[in-house]
Amino acid sequence: MNKALIKAMAELDEDMVIEEVKSLIKSNVPVLEIIRDLQKGIEIVGKNFEQEKYFMSELIISGEIFKEVSQMTREKFPPSTSKYGNFIIGTIYGDIHDIGKNIVATVMRSNGFYVIDLGTDVSTEEFIAAIEQYKPKVIGISCLLTNCFDNLRKCIQSIENKGFRKDLKILIGGGPLDEYVRKYVKADMLCKTIQETTEYCKKLYDMS
Repeated sequence: MNKALIKAMAELDEDMVIEEVKSLIKSNVPVLEIIRDLQKGIEIVGKNFEQEKYFMSELIISGEIFKEVSQMTREKFPPSTSKYGNFIIGTIYGDIHDIGKNIVATVMRSNGFYVIDLGTDVSTEEFIAAIEQYKPKVIGISCLLTNCFDNLRKCIQSIENKGFRKDLKILIGGGPLDEYVRKYVKADMLCKTIQETTEYCKKLYDMS
């Protein structure tokens, strides 16, 4: 754990984040460890947002910092062989936050998944069309805004109404989500960390 990187990310100190990441890459620190520390810093940003210490502008800044650092680390990721097949991910309609989604997409690619990133503000129809086209065993839906919980529930219900739930697991993630929300929206799993997400998805494909 690199406390300096976590602190810099949490405080939105872009120059320090870049300096730390460059130093860690030069020292051959595994890129997944770097991403995990960035994620921890972003989690602090999210908590500060929930406590109204940070506002929407700070969330946007944290996302931009992560995107920039992702470009720096991309070449260091282990090459993906798409060993585990397709993984669809997107942020539910009504929500334009993409920080957590981008982290998951980046790490899932490096872990052998072919990632179909639908972006943000994704409609139910877009999710269903992607499921029909790519036929994944698992999809991830991100949600940060509490007023989008009903959107999440309706989307999952529509996917079920289409008959896809028999062969499909739906994961949800986002700062304010908890087990109560997971049960409310009828998702299969709440993923609070990228490690949980990758391990759960790999097990699904290993069992097939």
